[in-house]
Amino acid sequence: QVQLVESGGGLVQAGDSLRLSCVASGRTSSTDAMGWFRQAPGKEREFVGVITWSGGNAYYADSVKGRFTISKDNAKITVYLQMNSLEPEDTAVYYCAAGPSNIATLRGSQYKYDYWGQGTQVTVSS
Repeated sequence: QVQLVESGGGLVQAGDSLRLSCVASGRTSSTDAMGWFRQAPGKEREFVGVITWSGGNAYYADSVKGRFTISKDNAKITVYLQMNSLEPEDTAVYYCAAGPSNIATLRGSQYKYDYWGQGTQVTVSS
C-alpha cells in the first residue's frame, strides 16, 4: 500500500501562485509515476500533469502548460505542483496519484493509477 497526503491548497486571487505538496509513504518503491489531477464542481476529474521518480521530465495537460510546474524531491518522497497565474477556472479539488510508469499513466489515464490522496481544495477568486 502507498499513502498519499496532499497539502497547500487554499483561497487565492486570480493571478496569484500556489504550491501544492504530495507526500508519499508506504511501499513507494512499487510505484513510479506520480500524477496530479483535479476535479471541479460538476465536472469529471481531469489530468493535470505527471512526473516519475525514476526520471526528470514532467508532462502536462495543455490547459496548464506554461503555468504549472511539477517537481519532486526523491529524498523526501514528495512531489510538488507549482501553480502560477492562477485563473478562476483552476478552482478544483486537486489530487495526487501514484501508479506504474507506462504509456497510460504518462498520458494521464486516471484509471491506471493505483493510489490516491484525499485531495486539497484550491479556490481562485476573480
